[in-house]
Amino acid sequence: MGVYQGNDLKKPTGGRKWRHQKVKRKYWMGRYPTNTRLDAREKRKIIRVRGGNYKIRLVRAHYANVVDPETREVKKVRIIRVLETPPNPHLARANIIVKGAIIETELGKAVVTSRPGQDGVINAVLVEKKG
Repeated sequence: MGVYQGNDLKKPTGGRKWRHQKVKRKYWMGRYPTNTRLDAREKRKIIRVRGGNYKIRLVRAHYANVVDPETREVKKVRIIRVLETPPNPHLARANIIVKGAIIETELGKAVVTSRPGQDGVINAVLVEKKG
């Protein structure tokens, strides 16, 4: 079943919204969220999007590119676990990584700055060092 992202179903007032077209269009379709999970093996999915472009979706992740703001060094480190996700607390329990999630890495705590389901990579900024 498809995901519909058109705005012709509801009105803020609750009144009836009259359709200006007789049928729904294919380009109004959306997709289900990727829900990038923490796993020992990495897996990416390449999908074609509107306009003939391609989007790389990160389905399973094991590593993150972490920036240390003090030294400005970028290191590829292993993700240990997802500590919390401010947008939705249930995602942290399922080890799902989204933008804004706080992850525990080998270097310490980091905040995810990229959108793994859209970009195909996890970039993060170090918040708290270990040790």
